[in-house]
Amino acid sequence: MEPQTTDTLTRIKENIERVIVGKSEAIDLVLICLLCGGHALIEDVPGLGKTSLVSALADSIDCSFQRIQFTPDVLPSDVTGFTLYHPTTGERQFYRGAVMSQIVLADEINRTSPKTQSALLQAMQEGVVTVDGETHRLPRPFMVCATQNPVEQTGTYPLPEAQLDRFLMRISMGYPALADEVTILERNKSRTATAPLSAVADAAAILALQDELEAMTCMRSILTYIVDIARRTREHPDVELGVSPRGSIALMKAAMARAMLSGRNYVLPDDVQRMTAPVLAHRLVLTAQAYIQNQTAEAVLTEILRLAPVPAVTAG
Repeated sequence: MEPQTTDTLTRIKENIERVIVGKSEAIDLVLICLLCGGHALIEDVPGLGKTSLVSALADSIDCSFQRIQFTPDVLPSDVTGFTLYHPTTGERQFYRGAVMSQIVLADEINRTSPKTQSALLQAMQEGVVTVDGETHRLPRPFMVCATQNPVEQTGTYPLPEAQLDRFLMRISMGYPALADEVTILERNKSRTATAPLSAVADAAAILALQDELEAMTCMRSILTYIVDIARRTREHPDVELGVSPRGSIALMKAAMARAMLSGRNYVLPDDVQRMTAPVLAHRLVLTAQAYIQNQTAEAVLTEILRLAPVPAVTAG
């Protein structure tokens, strides 16, 4: 692992922590998504800093940033863009949509219609959008960070499984600890308490980190461990729809990114275990009986991790 890699990641994290207090794990998970070239679904109640976290990330890496405030009247063309024909000149001109940015905040994504939600599918999976038969490549790095409120259901459209599967992980912010919340209050006594963040890295540095991720060592025994976990979700009696190979790939990449974030160039079983719930929980569909019994996807994964044999890997 190059020292420059660790330094870059440390600078980005410390810069974000100037705005986000006491949420080291959530910041790590967002950075892991960024390293993997994946997308994050940040789910929690209002007022916990979901939007601030994404904005701080974009400011820290000097990337173009666009926020889409999803409401029922947002159209797919607002997301992807549209082509306008000018009859006087006979020319067709493409107008860029909000998704044509490096960091896209899809705020309250479950408040818009399924048709508009699906406008993000191609962008998230392929890094391109097709408008009126013409394909437009998105800038790199490209990352969608979507937020949603898990409690309020009125006027919302739950994300379908196909959409959820496009997110590398689901992240929960959680309420701050007492001391952290006091610090938040102290910082917000004045309207000018928080100075704007300055970038500590650029897009080229992020792309270099993403390239470096591919060189991480992930031994075959670790890959077998990941597949075993995925297969157990498909066979668990409380699970109606288990993890697909896309989920297995996501868990592998997230484990590699966590190892990089920890300053290692090789993956340990602990990396896989720590990433299992954030990466896989939102991909599971439990049976009706499991829902009735208040079973959760996280509890199922905890049981699977307890039963799955752990490979003996101690060094790279």
